[in-house]
Amino acid sequence: MTPIHTTVKSPSVKTPESFRDARAAVDRLCELYEIGSEYLCKEFAKALKKGAPNHRVRAFYPEIRIVTTSFAQIDSRLSFGHVAEPGVYATTITRPDLFRHYLEQQIALLVGNHDVPVTIGISETPIPVHFAVANDASITVPQEGASAFPLRDIFDVPDLSTTNDDIVNGIQEVMNGETKPLAPFTAQRVDYSLARLAHYTATSPEHFQNHVLFTNYQFYVAEFETYARQMLADPKSGYTSFVSTGNVEITDAETEIPAVDKQPQMPTYHLKRENGSGITLVNIGVGPSNAKTATDHIAVLRPHAWLMVGHCAGLRNSQSLGDFVLAHAYLREDHVLDDDLPNWVPIPALAEVQIALEQAVADVTELKDYELKRVMRTGTVATIDNRNWELREHTGPVQRLSQSRAIALDMESATIAANGYRFRVPYGTLLCVSDKPLHGELKLPGMASDFYKTQVARHLMIGIRAMESLRDMPLERMHSRKLRSFDETAFL
Repeated sequence: MTPIHTTVKSPSVKTPESFRDARAAVDRLCELYEIGSEYLCKEFAKALKKGAPNHRVRAFYPEIRIVTTSFAQIDSRLSFGHVAEPGVYATTITRPDLFRHYLEQQIALLVGNHDVPVTIGISETPIPVHFAVANDASITVPQEGASAFPLRDIFDVPDLSTTNDDIVNGIQEVMNGETKPLAPFTAQRVDYSLARLAHYTATSPEHFQNHVLFTNYQFYVAEFETYARQMLADPKSGYTSFVSTGNVEITDAETEIPAVDKQPQMPTYHLKRENGSGITLVNIGVGPSNAKTATDHIAVLRPHAWLMVGHCAGLRNSQSLGDFVLAHAYLREDHVLDDDLPNWVPIPALAEVQIALEQAVADVTELKDYELKRVMRTGTVATIDNRNWELREHTGPVQRLSQSRAIALDMESATIAANGYRFRVPYGTLLCVSDKPLHGELKLPGMASDFYKTQVARHLMIGIRAMESLRDMPLERMHSRKLRSFDETAFL
């Protein structure tokens, strides 16, 4: 039997140090994380080649910590960048290189609002070897039993008991005198999602932009690439590159993108700008489970907004194929978030997003005021988990849809909006009517009118225009207090 080693070896690191300069603080975070991850990679590669050492190998995530002793008077208009009361607050950090812009912003606000330094040092949370070696393409962690020694005897592995959403769900219990959370996600939770994103989207988390469009229709991918190439051909656009499946990145509008042998579950594309201010498009496919999976993981990147621009069933006889639906409320029958966000929690429409979407529709269609109602309706969108709901007995479902005043039905929008609410990510929905099952117009080949085809071509452009409008909005206005609960983390 292999003995459980009591000796633990770790890399030597600097003692904790206080910083008032956000850039210097993040530099130290990067230094500490690099020391720990490189140490684990080196020791793991050595163990695979030469066999298990006679000691455990461990490195720790870096940590940001702040201590306040005063009920500081902060600008009450801000929903983030400050703590609510005196105490000790901390968060573990992973991949500070990836989150540099975000971390510098959040630390600067914290130091400025409380007039105290942050302390950067090593936490007590080990880095799982799987997440450390994920940054080194030359190393692969074998499955349990495939290596010559039990992996967990030597290295720390992911621990799902500490990788959860207790902070953002508002159920983490902190006893008096204990350290309180400083950020919505722990380092382990972030690392888990970074790995999942790479798997599901076939693009690296580094490419994700702060403005995310979700769709359930492959047609939008071609439209997005066409728009991206137009932007790359315009040196004044501000866009710098376009990233396709497999991390293929082009900077020239004429560069060909090779076809991929196998598409990932959620093909994702990125039109990049400086500081992540571009647009990411994710084709999540069909269903609330996919919608939840995508948003669960993208949320750790702390995007500034996400929008759903997909297809839906129109529920009113007055609607036509190709009409737009701007959601101002959601009927949630998707069930995938019932344990995280009960159905009795209202999901409010966000004024800033609603205005941006309505204005974008007006700009692209060149209709306004009362004329805009010819092609767009505002109302409740219902999201269900049964794609073939039409085949069931209709009395119950149709009655609920009527009582809710729903004007459209899909399988993703309410899930995306609800997870936006849960993760404090501004959200919105603009759908395009692709069928009217209650009125005999099913989604069948050959039923799409020319008007419908024209509107679908416009739909993605509306989402892009809305995102470009939101991009120009101050961050503190986008991330308003309406998405924050009673006791929030300082970090956005």
